[in-house]
Amino acid sequence: MSLFESVPLAPADPILSLTEAFKADSNPEKINLGVGVFVDDSGVTPILDTVREAEKRLAESNTTKSYLPIPGKPDYAALTQELCFGPDLKSRLSGRIVTVHTPGGTGALRVAADFISKNLSSPTIWLSTPTWANHKGVFSAAGLETKNYAYFDHGTLSLDYPAFKQSIQNIPAGDIVILHACCHNPTGADLSPEQWDEVAEIATERGWIPFLDFAYQGFGTGIDEDAYGVRKLAGSRGPCFVAQSFSKNIGLYRDRVGALHILTESGEENQRVASQIKVAVRSNYSNPPTHGGDIVITVLGDAELRSRWEKEVAVMRDRINQVRIQFVNALKEAGISRDFSFLENQKGMFSFTGLNKEQAIELRERHSIYIVESGRVNVAGITSSNLPRLASVLKNLIEN
Repeated sequence: MSLFESVPLAPADPILSLTEAFKADSNPEKINLGVGVFVDDSGVTPILDTVREAEKRLAESNTTKSYLPIPGKPDYAALTQELCFGPDLKSRLSGRIVTVHTPGGTGALRVAADFISKNLSSPTIWLSTPTWANHKGVFSAAGLETKNYAYFDHGTLSLDYPAFKQSIQNIPAGDIVILHACCHNPTGADLSPEQWDEVAEIATERGWIPFLDFAYQGFGTGIDEDAYGVRKLAGSRGPCFVAQSFSKNIGLYRDRVGALHILTESGEENQRVASQIKVAVRSNYSNPPTHGGDIVITVLGDAELRSRWEKEVAVMRDRINQVRIQFVNALKEAGISRDFSFLENQKGMFSFTGLNKEQAIELRERHSIYIVESGRVNVAGITSSNLPRLASVLKNLIEN
């Protein structure tokens, strides 16, 4: 009997497996609206000009490939904190933020999960219904129990704020609530500033701990505007967790660059938390990779590059917003009677279309159009060349 005879075949990842199927599809008109990657109108995920400039500078100036410290470079911590919290709040919270450079936003979530599992009193992790497909897996793998709070109304395809508010008012003190800071994945339905204000009040009153997943800063309304919820919660109370990613807004997908920020209540508490975070990192990946982090330091730490980068983020954000409008108009012009105007009100790359599992499968198997079986689409994958075909196929699918 083989040592691995009893190892079962794991189910395919519901999103990444779509990419594999898409790549294997020989249809020249295939369309990938599944994986969460930004593409330009030619269907290419671009390398930002500021990233190219940063890499050029690094290639000329790097003198070593030695290991980084366990939490990463101090400059990385300072610059990512400032982007996340803003300069004023960062200054106010000086000495109270533990920051560690992680391999992507997923790495930040997992380091936090390991820290929570080992050091806190077995809190339940609360996830929105629906949420990013990997949230449950990350926290469950660390031995943490997950439960769900209400968030989205599948009937109206919009945020169900009354149900959401009632749910979070019933979450016990000490539990941890995962909140999408902006560009909710997978629905695109975000909280307004006024609603974030209420969330902060409820968190303080009920005593549960906010954990902001901040993967799309700049892709919603603006770099500072998208940070409203993070800054409101961090500024109104502590403790607080934030998982930050630079896959989307700096385009560092394959470089895996992220940060975990933990807001503590005192300098002494900061030291103890930082020591345990280092243990979590050391037993996982030991220390972070340097290349992507150095790109972030170079782009955010140089005033001229930072200004150019902000313009590049605006270009990506504007494309996403324009595609939403074009998509809605194309569906209307195709003669689809269903109202899809809700797509224009959602933020970021993702939207729930209201299409069901059977329709998603039909799109994939008969038309080589790849969307997640929940009906979620990455609107950034829509281009001027594939939009007419997409609208035509959807008309036949929906109206017949």
